[in-house]
Amino acid sequence: MSIELNALNSIDESERRGRPRGLFWPWFAANVSVLGVSYGSFLLGFGISFWQATIVGILGIVVSFLFCGFISLAGKRGSAPTLTLSRAAFGVHGNKVPSIISWLLTVGWETVLVALAVLATTTVFKELGGAGGTVTEVITLIVVVVLVIGGGVFGFHVIMRLQVIITIATAVLTIVYIALVANQIDFTKLAELPSGDLPKLIGGFVFMMTGFGLGWVQAAADYSRYLPRTSSSGGVVGWTTFGASLAPVILLVFGLMLAGSSQKLSAAIGADPIGALTTILPAWFLIPFAVVAVLGLIGGAVLDIYSSGIALLSAGVRIPRPVAALIDGGIMIAGAIYIVFFAPDFISPFQAFLITLGVPIAAWCGVFLADLTLRRRNYSDRDLFDSRGRYGSWNWLAIALLVLGTAVGWGLVTNPYGLSWLNWQGYLLGPFGLGGTKGIWGGANLGVLVALAIGYVGVVLFGRGRVRWQEALPDDERVADGASPIGGTRATDASQTDARA
Repeated sequence: MSIELNALNSIDESERRGRPRGLFWPWFAANVSVLGVSYGSFLLGFGISFWQATIVGILGIVVSFLFCGFISLAGKRGSAPTLTLSRAAFGVHGNKVPSIISWLLTVGWETVLVALAVLATTTVFKELGGAGGTVTEVITLIVVVVLVIGGGVFGFHVIMRLQVIITIATAVLTIVYIALVANQIDFTKLAELPSGDLPKLIGGFVFMMTGFGLGWVQAAADYSRYLPRTSSSGGVVGWTTFGASLAPVILLVFGLMLAGSSQKLSAAIGADPIGALTTILPAWFLIPFAVVAVLGLIGGAVLDIYSSGIALLSAGVRIPRPVAALIDGGIMIAGAIYIVFFAPDFISPFQAFLITLGVPIAAWCGVFLADLTLRRRNYSDRDLFDSRGRYGSWNWLAIALLVLGTAVGWGLVTNPYGLSWLNWQGYLLGPFGLGGTKGIWGGANLGVLVALAIGYVGVVLFGRGRVRWQEALPDDERVADGASPIGGTRATDASQTDARA
């Protein structure tokens, strides 16, 4: 129960232990939430058939978590958090730009999950005949927040133990839930769902990517960094992808069956994604359902608040990691209060949040994956914290690709969610001949895929020389005065980042 003091620093050799199969527990626990059932309704909302939704949904989940698997390799090779290793691609100081974006994403996700836990619990009390009003919401919010912030403050080792408990409890209760409501499935109605065209399929695929793996890529190495560097690379990728994908795939397919069988249920999910699922349960299982729902959401929120604290430190805020988790917890509380007490519905701000931040995260993911692909050697622990080292201070190529990918990507996604402050999106759909924001390609969210491609292809084509130059340097050599890495610049100061809290 000791508080973890490791933050941005590389993990000492004496602390590296475990096997790749241990990655199954945190990834499964973080994604076993019954929110996965609600994604069935979200996905059918794109206007596609049951079988189309099943295919694009599974592909979106597995492909996006495969990205997490590859990025987890960087954790094994560098023994540091994802956003520390990202300095190799963006430069020691240049990496503050994607760190800020990552912080926004993880804080947003933890806020969403806490709000959902409150909404679900309140609905359960209403179904049981209780008040289910403001008092219930406030009490639930306090309990959930204490558990989430507590896990974020104590850190890695407590989280890993907590996730094993959450995994077992939620897996068992979720199986019982599926058995109890399976009689609600109407295969005749499922077969009658009309098929959608290619733009709708792509839109559904992208939405699933942003809702699952792309929401975790910037934190994927955080949980593999404690593994010995001799661990199996295939095991790291495989156990991360399998652990993260297994529950969402099962829950999604079942959610598609439920939502496709009842238009009323599907509509209710848009307002209260988890609470709506209680309306088809027998009364005696409502309390166990509330437990599984809240535990699953807490499992994801704990990982998010842990990684958001690391992202805040990586952005340049010089405070201990536990304090960063507390700050993020305060922001999380404010956001959850807005969603629970003031937002007209859940699905509109949720989808807008996923797509809007999904674009820059996809661009960052492309840059990071390409940089990782090009590297043949492990990261230099020392140079990740020295702006005069081989990785330099700013890599303007990576920054430019991040900005370009985001600018083009936002121009190719739309805001059909009724949020007026996002109406500027989609500005390239007309000039690119895709029919404008109201055309058939308006809802395809092509911008996420384009941003990913720009980041990856740009580094592969133009960043190879920089990586080769870095890896040719001897381990004990610094960048000479006046010299700069290909595609980057060095700082004029010799400051060493304070990496350990």
